[in-house]
Amino acid sequence: MFTLHHLCQIVCTPRVGLYIDPGTGSMLFAVLIGLLGVGRFLFKGLWVKIRFLFSGGKKTDADDNTVPLAVFSDDKRYWSVFEPILRELDERGFNVVYMTASEDDPALKTDLSHVKAECIGPGNHAFAKLNFAKATMLLSTTPGLDVYQWKRSKDIKYYIHIPHSPAELTTYRMFGTDYYDAMLLSGQYQIDDARDLEKLRDLPAKELTLVGIPFLDEKAKRLEELKASQDASEAKHERTVLLAPSWGESAILKRYGGDMIQRLLDTGYHVIIRPHPQSFKSEKDLMDKLMKEFPESDQLEWNRDNDNFDCLNRSDIMISDFSGVIFEFALVFDKPVICADTEFDSAPYDAWWLKRLPWGQTAIPRIGKILTKDNFSEIKNMIDTCIEDKSFEESRHAVRDETWAHRGEGAKLAADYLVNKYNEIKKA
Repeated sequence: MFTLHHLCQIVCTPRVGLYIDPGTGSMLFAVLIGLLGVGRFLFKGLWVKIRFLFSGGKKTDADDNTVPLAVFSDDKRYWSVFEPILRELDERGFNVVYMTASEDDPALKTDLSHVKAECIGPGNHAFAKLNFAKATMLLSTTPGLDVYQWKRSKDIKYYIHIPHSPAELTTYRMFGTDYYDAMLLSGQYQIDDARDLEKLRDLPAKELTLVGIPFLDEKAKRLEELKASQDASEAKHERTVLLAPSWGESAILKRYGGDMIQRLLDTGYHVIIRPHPQSFKSEKDLMDKLMKEFPESDQLEWNRDNDNFDCLNRSDIMISDFSGVIFEFALVFDKPVICADTEFDSAPYDAWWLKRLPWGQTAIPRIGKILTKDNFSEIKNMIDTCIEDKSFEESRHAVRDETWAHRGEGAKLAADYLVNKYNEIKKA
């Protein structure tokens, strides 16, 4: 029997001698999914009529078996975003299906009795299943709904986005959140940006709710517990610099490459490099080149841990670009940052439409120094100054207040929203 799985293999599996560019591939995939969708819903309508006849003319309610909430995670690293919320929902007896694209997602070993976790495969395999998923609501960190391969399912009534970073939404690729119904946010600037984009694109107004940042609440709690159990001797370590860039043409490793790594090694400090996970997918050649040129040693480590807590905690300073991890480091661990000015090109991002600096670009100069081509040779002095000068501490606290609403209450407020929205939808 020819199934959707077979179709996905045909679409997703490369064939020798045949090349289809990504844009054409996405279009063909969307057309095939559309045709399958038409066939599916025609069959569904016929099946409903057959059930009606066999039930003696009594109406059957297919929604009775629909899961209240589905969660989609396109990578295992986002389990930390969802886990606090799902634990809160689990305590309330609220049923969730967690769909992940990662075979080794920690969620697959969860002990939550009301959360059923399943791997739905990577890439187009995942989207093929999502396009026909059935649930009352779906929650995800993944942008691009209804833009490329990922289409809205007719059997999901409400799509909700939650960011995986404290930074603004406008550094998503263009149209990243346009077709969600609601977003769970952490700062007023995110609401302002979303509303402005809706006006510019003549989009329906989404439901925007400030819930805070549940996963940062968990990190802050974890840090407090660690400090309480740690004596002074354990806290001491070699001065450590963490290089944690984003990915893409405007990111550090793309702009500065090996030159940046060599300069950090020249400081004599311990160096941790934690590339964005997407770099290993979209910039694999660059990663292979850099990791071969700068292999691990006593001074240098490449970090790919799913959980970034340990490397953030061990580091004295972070060097990054426009990655949202800057705010995790500065606001939870209360440590200084250096941000490389990579001449951020807003063209591929939603920020281009607003013709103003993204909030993150205005916040970063307040919480650390800016690294440019002109002061690149002074990087060791900048590192020392940032670590030893406490003048940025007050600014970090001000930025924290702007981006981290309802500190300590994020999971509860997010769960409150999801349960209330489910009840509202069921009553409609």
